[in-house]
Amino acid sequence: MENLKWLFRDLRADEIDVRVQSVSETGFSMLLYKDARCDMNILDETVGAYNWKREHLRDNMNCIVSIFDEKNKQWVGKEDTGTESNTEKEKGLASDSFKRACFNWGIGRELYTSPFIWCSDTSYIKVNKKTNKEVVYERFSVKTITITDKVITALEIVDSKGKLVFSTSQKVQPKQEVKETPKEEKMTAEQEAWLKEHNADFGKMLAYDCKTYKTNYITKKTADKVIEKITKDNK
Repeated sequence: MENLKWLFRDLRADEIDVRVQSVSETGFSMLLYKDARCDMNILDETVGAYNWKREHLRDNMNCIVSIFDEKNKQWVGKEDTGTESNTEKEKGLASDSFKRACFNWGIGRELYTSPFIWCSDTSYIKVNKKTNKEVVYERFSVKTITITDKVITALEIVDSKGKLVFSTSQKVQPKQEVKETPKEEKMTAEQEAWLKEHNADFGKMLAYDCKTYKTNYITKKTADKVIEKITKDNK
């Protein structure tokens, strides 16, 4: 029980989970977290399965994680309060209070030093048809992490296919969605002949189409509008 500050090792990349925190039109943020199994494994590994225990109070709201001090022959406990999860409230509350108590012992405390994790790749963002809210269904994981003196100094996050979506060492370029502009049909020979016969302003029509439809020709749609206008004016 000596040197409690460094009693527990740093978390490995495969022990850290990634959760989407918030989603907007321009991207989404993510959080790093650990689950209760990670805490139990590290406690077993570090102090032994028979040398720690957990107690829950106040209907699982509080948890005390105690470690046996062999030198002084007594249990030393650290306590914290959890919050309910959206599903399985009682189980989620017990798990959260346990994880928070383990944070008090230093397990995974480096997660509090995580940089702000933002992904601007909007291709991951979908719309939930039931709620009409923007959501991200993709799963992300920590590829690499460097921790120095309980502080995260380098971090890489990838998606389920291994694509890098966040890195502290480089700027990740978001995937650009290419939106194709529908091609407008070109003015027909019959339209052109009719417009020439009625002295239409082809230069003005071409300038309009270049600006509106990004074409270098007069469109069938514009020709139809001009023909309709000239016909009305001549009545």
